[in-house]
Amino acid sequence: MRLDLAYRPPGAVLDAFLASDAFVRGIRGPIGSGKSTACAIEIVRRTAARSPGPDGRRRARWAVVRNTYPELRTTTMKTWFHWFPPALGHVTAEGPPSHHIRTRDLDLEVLFLALDRPEDVRKLLSLELTGAWINEARELPKGVLDGLTGRVGRYPSARDGGAGWFGIIMDTNPPDTDHWWYHLAEETRPDDFAFFAQPPGDGPQAENLANLPDGYYTRAALGKDEAWVRIYVRGDYGFVADGRPVYPEWRDTLHVAPVSVIPGLGLHVGLDFGLTPAAVIGQRNALGQWRWLAEVVGEDLGARRFAELLGQELRGRFGNHSAELWGDPAGSQRAQTDERTVFDILRAAGLPARPAPGNDFTLRREAVAAALSRLVDGQPGLVVDPQCRVLRKGMAGAYRYRRVALAGEARYTDAPDKNRFSHVCEAAQYLMLGAGEGRALVRGPTNRRAPASAEGAWSALDGIPGRAEGRGWR
Repeated sequence: MRLDLAYRPPGAVLDAFLASDAFVRGIRGPIGSGKSTACAIEIVRRTAARSPGPDGRRRARWAVVRNTYPELRTTTMKTWFHWFPPALGHVTAEGPPSHHIRTRDLDLEVLFLALDRPEDVRKLLSLELTGAWINEARELPKGVLDGLTGRVGRYPSARDGGAGWFGIIMDTNPPDTDHWWYHLAEETRPDDFAFFAQPPGDGPQAENLANLPDGYYTRAALGKDEAWVRIYVRGDYGFVADGRPVYPEWRDTLHVAPVSVIPGLGLHVGLDFGLTPAAVIGQRNALGQWRWLAEVVGEDLGARRFAELLGQELRGRFGNHSAELWGDPAGSQRAQTDERTVFDILRAAGLPARPAPGNDFTLRREAVAAALSRLVDGQPGLVVDPQCRVLRKGMAGAYRYRRVALAGEARYTDAPDKNRFSHVCEAAQYLMLGAGEGRALVRGPTNRRAPASAEGAWSALDGIPGRAEGRGWR
């Protein structure tokens, strides 16, 4: 049997991906960009480039991994058999499915594994492989990649030609920024790992357009929200939230940028309490632009331990800066088992926090939204450092109103869901209220008199000695 393959990479990034010899290679991009096809072609191309064994055959064994069997069968295997029909070799339907291609000089075994089947997971951990393809890698835990790195390069034996090149290839639609892919591709960048990002599908450099219908991406975007388009059409990192974002004003590409602390300028710190306490540390520069510099996010932490962590951050990285701390006013309530309030515990730790001036949700939301919506000297009014990972994801839509199950219409709860992202986002709201961002919202542009409750809250704080100068941490 003879295997003839005519394939030309339909884009410069796909070409570079296939040309790389890195041990682990990953490519991400929009839907329809040819990622899966390139990976399928790469398996056969690398096998054909191997050194033959004593019998003249070039041997390889690859694992193709997907998160569930239905997706493996309906997408991954369908792509594979489109290019390499079952008639090219022997197909086994069960235990796990496989395709064994034998030609005059090739002997390629491809095993299809789904990680929702325990028997497949057990087999994956005992295989001797040449290489592996992780399809739609964002759906799989990093442990799969870690396990495969020790299984590849073990077939064939030196007697049968040796492994030659061996490694792992991966493709994916963009994950969000707290995913292991982002961590490896954008932050740690391990040696002998290579990651490739395709251009936006709706841009002039889009790949694979010749194999798509005219207007494919334009039609794909119809009726979709900005988050969906950003991920599946433009190929940017992000996620699609199930619900309505609290901050539709947020634009990840606009509001996220590396920011450094401004020497000599005081800090503002917002605090939210409970067993998942959080703090956001920020500054407002001379032009009025807000910079959120850092987050401190706890999980199952009491007030005392949280105070220790926050104090370490303030006295360490920010030790030369004064700071004002503002927290959820509910922290003034005494617990049934302890006469002290959260604010008492913070003050005992050397953190003189005070209740924010008000707790109205609408005012809190708008204090942040106003900064998101304005420009300061041509720059966004609010910039968040990318190291604030939980805060960034919350602002991007994980802090959301939950959808209410009603037939025929989209309805949402009046208050946001409480989750691991809501606490840090609400800490940021208290930061903004404490720094005075809510005043203009209450008084309005014509300086009309504010409601008595809000006006009284800020008037009382205006008279606190030392409010402007804050406190140093040296």
